[in-house]
Amino acid sequence: MMPTVNLFTALAVLLFLYAAWSDFRSWKIPNATILALVGLYAVNAAVALLMAEDIGATLFSSAGIGGDVGAGLLLFVLGFGLWLFGLFGAGDAKLFLPIGLFVGWHGMLPFAIFLLIGGVFTMLALKLPMPLQLAHLSFFTRIEEIRATRKIPYGVIMVFATIAALALRYGNA
Repeated sequence: MMPTVNLFTALAVLLFLYAAWSDFRSWKIPNATILALVGLYAVNAAVALLMAEDIGATLFSSAGIGGDVGAGLLLFVLGFGLWLFGLFGAGDAKLFLPIGLFVGWHGMLPFAIFLLIGGVFTMLALKLPMPLQLAHLSFFTRIEEIRATRKIPYGVIMVFATIAALALRYGNA
């Protein structure tokens, strides 16, 4: 879509951060958040179409709406497969759809790289010992719960990879 940061992108980042916080707090990503992100993308796409000089390029190019929808569907199918095999929660799988929509086809590689970096960082962070002076804080108490259950809130990693990919996408504009 249009490579400018706008109100839609800022709202999307806030919604993505809410999804990450919710996943960290309770291992759940609300369906309403996913629907709000998809709806926000749809409104943004409609505005882009209304302002487009070349509707065909806006709709069908890999840098346009077609590429965004293709990326969203590809990630959603990947997430659904991971969910079927019990490797992902349903919320994480559903979150992949709006991630693809906002990151777009050309943002898939940076997203994948940031996702890998975030996964490695998370793995290392969960292996490191907890500083005793911080152990009483609620954030670190939650980290201990995550360690004990071995259930990773992947939505957090996915959201930070998304925000990094969006920063690259709109930072280069």
